[in-house]
Amino acid sequence: MNRIVRGIKTCALYFLITIFMASSILPAPALAQQIMPNPDQPFTGTIDLTYETSEEVVPKLKIPSTFGIENAPNILLVMLDDVGYSQLGTFGGRVETPGLDYVVQNGLKYTKFHTTALCAPTRAALLTGHNHHSAGTGVITRLGTGFPGYNSLITSNKAPFAKTLQDYGYGTAWFGKTHNVPDWETSIAGPYDQWPTHMGFDYFYGFVGSDTDQYTPALVENTTRIEVPPTNADGSTYHLTTAMADHAIDYIHQVKAAQPDKPFFVYFAPGATHSPHQVPSEYIEPYQGMFDDGWDNYRETTLEQQKELGVVPKLTTLTPMPDNSYDDGVRLESRSS
Repeated sequence: MNRIVRGIKTCALYFLITIFMASSILPAPALAQQIMPNPDQPFTGTIDLTYETSEEVVPKLKIPSTFGIENAPNILLVMLDDVGYSQLGTFGGRVETPGLDYVVQNGLKYTKFHTTALCAPTRAALLTGHNHHSAGTGVITRLGTGFPGYNSLITSNKAPFAKTLQDYGYGTAWFGKTHNVPDWETSIAGPYDQWPTHMGFDYFYGFVGSDTDQYTPALVENTTRIEVPPTNADGSTYHLTTAMADHAIDYIHQVKAAQPDKPFFVYFAPGATHSPHQVPSEYIEPYQGMFDDGWDNYRETTLEQQKELGVVPKLTTLTPMPDNSYDDGVRLESRSS
């Protein structure tokens, strides 16, 4: 009898331990608003014996207000390539950026954006909101390996936030560079699951890879390779950045004309200032001689300007210049030609 009682107590103890472990390990049930994509809604009408006595439920247009989100903002996200923190005028540099100046004067300026010091990893982190290793992009896709965090694959549970916006009725478009397609998936044969149009974007116009010729780019629309036209919309010689801007403006106009209450998310990622450095002459000429005073002076004057703008703390100091700032004993002051 005692053995039976001890056996029952032991079974009961194991049962309680199992229940405790399950409650500690298993996640709590997700609420409906935490599940993406949005779960199918149950039918709330009436199905009777005849059409006349039945009540239909007409599907609602998929826009944010359908999901109870009012006044959803339009979003324009610009990602520049290989641009130093202090090069833009808005942040204390000498390159004039009146458009950004206007935005800052009418909004906010943030100064703690984190880069991974590499192209594709920074893009993966920005677009997904995850650490770049979690998004499978611990290194540029060309150097991807078969190890976790480095295989160049952005999995569905790390999908870009554009997918969430798309599911809530945003119009989403990507213009310019995508360096987040694994090398073995960049051909016309696909697969396309890592391409923008399968990662939450309705439309893509740009190029796949690290760089391309800005006058004769390896141009892609959605997943189709297309010929480069000879001119831009205004008749000037074709240049990718100008064409990107034209297509982005056209996309926004078309979305708003067809559906005024549909917000947009536009991701604008030009090749600039990654090589090749192919800038129309009208943008180069105003800067002739502007940087002839050399690296040291540029760093010092820029830092002072950044302090004045509040971009960096007043006590910020410069790091020492590396020894390779000299060439055969001659200080490198200017590289203009």
